[in-house]
Amino acid sequence: MAFQKPSHTFTKIHLKALRTNNFKILFALSFTVFINTLSFAQDIKPKQDSIKPVVEEKLVIKADSTAITETIAIEQDSTVTDSIKPKKELLEHTVTYHADDYTRFDQKKQKLYLYNNARIDYGDMNITAGDITIDYNKNTVYAKGVKDSVGEYTQKPVFTQGSNVVEPDSIIFNTETQKALIYNSKTEQGEGTVIASVTKKENDSVYFLKNAKYTTAENLDDPEYYIKLRKAKVVPGKKIVTGLANLFIYDVPTPLGLPFGFFPQSEKHTSGVIIPTFGEQNNRGYFLQNGGYYFAISDYVDLAVLGDYYTNGSYGIRMESAYKKRYRFNGNFSFRFESLINSERGFPDYSKSTIYNLRWSHSQDAKASPNSRFSASVNLGSSNYYQQSNNQVNVSNRLNNTLSSSVSYSKNFQGEPQVNVSLTATHQQNTQTQSINMTLPTLQGSVGRMYPFASSEGTKKGLIQNINLQYNLRGENRISTTDSLFFKKEMFDEAKAGFQHTIPLSTNFKVFKYFSMSASTNFNEVWTFKTINRSYDLEEDDEVIETVNGFDSFRTYNFSTSLGTTIYGTKNFEKEGEDRKIKAIRHVIRPSISYNINPAFDQYYDTYLGDEVIDADGTTRRELLEYTRFEQSLFNTPGKNFSSSMGISVSNNLEAKVRDKDSTATEPKKVVIFNNLNFNTSYNFAGDSLQWSPVRMNGGTQLFQNKLSINFSATLDPYALDNNNNKIDKFNINNGGSLFRLTNGNINASWSFSSKDGAGSREDKNIEENLRGGGRADDLFGVAEDFSNQQYEDEEEDEDKTPSEFYNFKIPWSLRLAYAVNYSNSRRQNEISSHSLMFSGDIELSEKWSVGASSGYDFKNLGFTTTQLRFERDLLSWRMNFSWTPFGSYKSWNFFIGIKSSLLKDLKYEKRRQPDIQL
Repeated sequence: MAFQKPSHTFTKIHLKALRTNNFKILFALSFTVFINTLSFAQDIKPKQDSIKPVVEEKLVIKADSTAITETIAIEQDSTVTDSIKPKKELLEHTVTYHADDYTRFDQKKQKLYLYNNARIDYGDMNITAGDITIDYNKNTVYAKGVKDSVGEYTQKPVFTQGSNVVEPDSIIFNTETQKALIYNSKTEQGEGTVIASVTKKENDSVYFLKNAKYTTAENLDDPEYYIKLRKAKVVPGKKIVTGLANLFIYDVPTPLGLPFGFFPQSEKHTSGVIIPTFGEQNNRGYFLQNGGYYFAISDYVDLAVLGDYYTNGSYGIRMESAYKKRYRFNGNFSFRFESLINSERGFPDYSKSTIYNLRWSHSQDAKASPNSRFSASVNLGSSNYYQQSNNQVNVSNRLNNTLSSSVSYSKNFQGEPQVNVSLTATHQQNTQTQSINMTLPTLQGSVGRMYPFASSEGTKKGLIQNINLQYNLRGENRISTTDSLFFKKEMFDEAKAGFQHTIPLSTNFKVFKYFSMSASTNFNEVWTFKTINRSYDLEEDDEVIETVNGFDSFRTYNFSTSLGTTIYGTKNFEKEGEDRKIKAIRHVIRPSISYNINPAFDQYYDTYLGDEVIDADGTTRRELLEYTRFEQSLFNTPGKNFSSSMGISVSNNLEAKVRDKDSTATEPKKVVIFNNLNFNTSYNFAGDSLQWSPVRMNGGTQLFQNKLSINFSATLDPYALDNNNNKIDKFNINNGGSLFRLTNGNINASWSFSSKDGAGSREDKNIEENLRGGGRADDLFGVAEDFSNQQYEDEEEDEDKTPSEFYNFKIPWSLRLAYAVNYSNSRRQNEISSHSLMFSGDIELSEKWSVGASSGYDFKNLGFTTTQLRFERDLLSWRMNFSWTPFGSYKSWNFFIGIKSSLLKDLKYEKRRQPDIQL
């Protein structure tokens, strides 16, 4: 049975080799130099007139008070030649050995002893131990630890080659047969460690283990869990074959195990089976979920194909893929399809439905191509996918009413002027009305701003030199359809296409030194490929609208100018000899007045005779109606009426300087009173009534060191209402009322704060799933739980922190609040249209325990909104969590306990109650 790991998302279980195949080489090569001292070369009869090589042997012994280091070197006269070419030296690196206490050679027993911090180095291989003995008679090397003054076994052997490290209690190695026995070894293998009581190295490619343990625990002396392999055969880099293996938790055996196992082994990610999760769902029977196959396509891309099956006939298919090329691009793709059956055939509540969801995210490295960029963010599918899907509980996305997608490519052509071109496909889907709007595609092009009258020096001054113009092109193929017609040929029946050309011409200059003035005119031309023709059929007593295919166009233009300035005001409160809390208040005012002219383009309007009407004197006649054939154009319609209007706006910014609480601060502290406070309205000179537009006000501020953000807006109408609550051309103050009527207003506030150390304000790992599905970037509506993609990442622990596992006296926490209230009074209804408070928070009761909740209260309807409770326990190598939605239409719960390591992620237990089906 094989467990596989699909890249970052799916898991395989594999055990790497206990050590590399070169383990034997260390001892064979390290001690050959000593064997050579007792050996003789084979005699070869020299040819006549040959010159015998002169060989000198030098023994260099270097000793000090703490160590003895020996190096044997053979030097040969470079001027002497031999008719027989010498063989390549066996030792390619210098062999050195060292011991703190002594290095002793027993001539009678033919043994070399190294004692206390014994060490041998050869190339990238190294062995250290308390005691190393080489027996030249038996061709064996024995390395072990030593006991210290208190009787503890210390200086255990450590073998290192490259990044591989083996830490046994002792080693016996035969330099002739290349076999070895290793006792109580500990070897890191990927995310885990193999602990074997006895390891036998048969040859370069086969190892046998007895009573071995595999664990990802940090405490190897007392691991909280391990998989016990009573007998195992390891072929490094290829496979591990085991006999009976089962899971132990704190040395207590569990029935979770296998009579035998085969674990493929590879340094690279490989293809293989993904083990499914089993369980029961009340309305669909027993199920197998998230089982399938993982395809390791290449080092840059992978693919996992997963499936679900329920005993009532429901099923699901999913494809998940992730890809990445360093310094170029990265992304992920997923497609999910589910065929859901409710109840049993023949029962009145029987139903069958299919849902799907397609998501694609692609981002390009900014350095990959400076002048071009491709990006994608796609989330489309069935409008009720998040409400009905069996394989996730995503409250945040269930409450989201919009799915959106965008795929774009843009390129910049450097030069003067710069030319920009982009091609974009977009998708907007309302999950409530199931309406879909798409652009396939949108073409945009622009030519950079040009200054035809600017001086060659680069400095633009005055009215003429600041004259500039641009060119913009926009073309669209827009499709409006519904969920039921999506991806069917009927969706293209009502498609509309068109182009818009825009040439803005503008300039700006100073007036009276302190005023900035700008003037602009805009030429607009629209091309369309469909127009309409209206008529009235008296026989059918109905209006007839005919679609006329063919190219047509219209052109419009307008003129606008604006005048503005900035006024600074500062009020100082400081007096000599006083240290007041408020030092000064600074007020910045930016008033602006604008004037706009839009001519009437009535040449694009036609008339037709409508239905028969009877006028006041009893005469019957047909009504003359006016229309434009460009009514269904993508880019608005030409204006029929002349417009001449003036706009007035005032923006404010208010700040204060106060005494800093920090006594060491040398400057006052700046406090923002209002980030912005804006007012704007307009007056239409060409209008015959209701010439003033309502005054719109909006503003915002931040309090408590920018932790509390408040935004507000209101609309003030100067005109009165009649008895039928319709607006009339009479000022409200002249009708017995106030200067303005408050027609609507809203206040939004958000507050995010945590304990001083900030430890409780961690971002949940499932927030990313919220965003991918179009949900919120916070947990105010809860966090997503995707059962097909349970990811658990090991969190970095602070080694300096050693709090109790049972009680954390600091108790880190975080809290997020969102408050919103909306008021409506446009027709004297005088009501609060919506009023709610959303909140979410997390508390770390201890280093290992954390709880969280997301909920809200609707003050208008007097009830709690969708609520989610979360509990999580860090069990060292394991993780346990429980999430619960206790009430509402999405009532559900989910319990999970499993190993953190992605290598053993399939060792888990999961139980859940899914929400009721939403039809």
